[in-house]
Amino acid sequence: MFDFAVFGSLFLTLFVIMDPPGITPIFLALTSGRPVKVQRRMAWQAVCVAFGVIAVFGVCGQQILDYLHVSVPALMIAGGLLLLLIALDLLTGKTDEPKQTKDVNVALVPLGMPLLAGPGAIVSVILAVQKAGGAAGQISVWAAIIAMHVVLWVTMRYSLVIIRVIKDGGVVLVTRLAGMMLSAIAVQQIINGVLQVVQGA
Repeated sequence: MFDFAVFGSLFLTLFVIMDPPGITPIFLALTSGRPVKVQRRMAWQAVCVAFGVIAVFGVCGQQILDYLHVSVPALMIAGGLLLLLIALDLLTGKTDEPKQTKDVNVALVPLGMPLLAGPGAIVSVILAVQKAGGAAGQISVWAAIIAMHVVLWVTMRYSLVIIRVIKDGGVVLVTRLAGMMLSAIAVQQIINGVLQVVQGA
């Protein structure tokens, strides 16, 4: 049997947290100036990295955090600081690093993690796996995770059409907007982590 309630709940939660429409301008900003083939490959790599991280934490996430003595708030604050550094680069235009290194960094960091597989998504998956009862619940949870990553890939893959329309000037504008959005996301993530620390104290 398939539990549609579990599937729908986790899918909607991940959709809100991972935010495919919101990731589009950030993806366009980070991949601008590259050949379409490279951009498509980076979209695929980012989704694969995100899925790999989510899958590992879904299987043994709580054990990993306990073993490393890392709390969820600490994970949120660290992820927020990392995103803030990337956002500042986008805002100031300091993205002229060597192409090969940049390719790897964009696919792994910040796209794969912590933008897609961020603390919010990781914690949601850990809790969903723990709460899912029986085989039906587990199948529904993993189906939701896979479906969400398919949506992310489709969104980034076909957002490349936008680049052809907005041209270079539009890409610069999108880059600055993405930097502003990303900085706001980063600060909010840090605030959430600090609030959890204060409430838990």
